[in-house]
Formats: sequence, structure tokens, C-alpha cells
Amino acid sequence: MTQEEISSEKAINFTPYYTQNHGAAYLGDSQELIKFIEDNSINLIITSPPFALTRKKKYGNESAEKYIEWFLPFAYEFKRVLVDDGSFVLDLGGAYLPGNPVRSIYQYELLVRLCKEVGFFLAQEFYHYNPARLPTPAEWVTIRRIRVKDSVNVVWWLSKTPHPKADNRKVLKPYSQSMKQLLKNGYKAKMRPSGHDISEKFQKNNQGAIPPNLLEIANTESNSAYLRRCKAAGIQPHPARFPQGFAEFFIKFLTDEGDLILDPFAGSNTTGFVAETLQRRWISFEMSEDYIIGSRYRFEV
Repeated sequence: MTQEEISSEKAINFTPYYTQNHGAAYLGDSQELIKFIEDNSINLIITSPPFALTRKKKYGNESAEKYIEWFLPFAYEFKRVLVDDGSFVLDLGGAYLPGNPVRSIYQYELLVRLCKEVGFFLAQEFYHYNPARLPTPAEWVTIRRIRVKDSVNVVWWLSKTPHPKADNRKVLKPYSQSMKQLLKNGYKAKMRPSGHDISEKFQKNNQGAIPPNLLEIANTESNSAYLRRCKAAGIQPHPARFPQGFAEFFIKFLTDEGDLILDPFAGSNTTGFVAETLQRRWISFEMSEDYIIGSRYRFEV
């Protein structure tokens, strides 16, 4: 097949299911669709793939035993399409071993393989805390009462090179009341008992506090326009939706306007919607036609 024929075939097959001003959503297997994306073209990949849960879900998920081998082929493609200063943000939930109140370590095994084999760098680990999460698994948490509820996902911020683009000034948090008082009344520079030298620079107003790597974002969507429109259309909404605040944090932190963002496991396409509102270009892949139909309702006014 000639290069011209290959290009023609791509033009025919790589067709968006729907488009918006800044991006497009595609229906299909992301492992196949991503082959149409050029090398070194994506600034940020942000995604929450199906977790390695003990129980099978409707949206599809592999067991912890099979998860790493299932995921690695995607990872090699992710590394190929990222620009040199691009980032890959991976949100992963934990899992218990079947029939036992002890945890799988699949997230950490996957991290090691992503770094040692695929060649990613761990820029920083984050923790996504959802205070509204239900107390599960019921067997260990609410019935036998031998564990507490699992409310934190690990988030691996990975990069293609040791120096990915990032700017924490774009994600500053409002100052606490005590910090506002300190800025107002002044602070006497001194050495703390811990050995930290708190200098006069501590009094500088930087328009906000640098956020920690613990992101407290409740996932409590219950009556959004997305859910109402899905219900009205008789479409089943995605049961594990990405909170908008999570996508917004990393998109602001790691990209600039006009950059290109990919979510290869888009679900209800929160990533695409947030990217659209923040003037970033975006591409979303989703295998379920019901979910991609529903995701379109996010963009309807």
C-alpha cells in the first residue's frame, strides 16, 4: 500500500462521532484509534481507565492479575504521541484481592513497569480524595467492620522527559484566613524549631497558596444537565464519571491555551468538555456508543 493510499484510508476511517469548536470525539477502540495520531503531537493525556476491580462493571474492566499486560500496549502508544514536554496523568482506583480483606498492589506494579519498561518518568504522585465516596467494599467495611472506606485514588503524573511543561501559578488556592492576617499584619522573620528558615520573603503576596498533591474533589453530580439530558433521551449515563474539578486542575496546571489534550478512555467526556471551556484543543476516544451519545449532551446549551 502506498503512502497516498494509507493517508486516504486514514481519512475514511478516522472520522469523528461528533465535533465541537476545539475538539472531536471518536467511537472505537483507543488502541486502534490512537494509531492515527502523529508522533509527538499531544501535549497532555489525562484519563481514568476502567479500574482493576474484583467485580466486573458494565463499562468493562480487567482483573488486577491481567490489568498490567492489558494496559502496557496503550502506554507505549501514549509515549509515542506525547510531545517531549508533555504529560500523562493516570487516575487509578484501588482494589482488594478476591475474597480477602487485603489490597492488590497492581497500581504500584503498573507504575514500576511504566517507568522501567515504557520509559516514563514519575513527575509527581497525587492522591484524589473523594469525601463523598460510599463505604465499600461492603463485606469488609459495613458488614464485618474490619476496614474503613476507601476514598482515595492514586494519580500518577508521568512525563516523557524529566522536564514536562507545568506552572503551579495557574492552580493557586485562595489563602487561608490565617495567611491573610499574616500578610496584613506582617511576620517577623525567624528560624522555626524544625530548622526551617522563615524569611521575610514569606510575607510576599503571591495571589494564592500553592496547592498540595492531595486533591479533595467530591464526585457528587446528581442533577446536572448531562444527567437530565441522558434521562430524557433514554440513554444510560456513564456510572463512573470523571469530576470536572479533577480535569480542570491538571489541564490548567500542565497546558496552555491551544494545546492538544487526549482522553483515550473518555466515558462521559468530562475531559473534552473542560478542555473546550478552557480553550484547549482535544480528542476523546470511547468504545461504548451509548456513552459517547450521552457525552454529547454535555455540550448542548
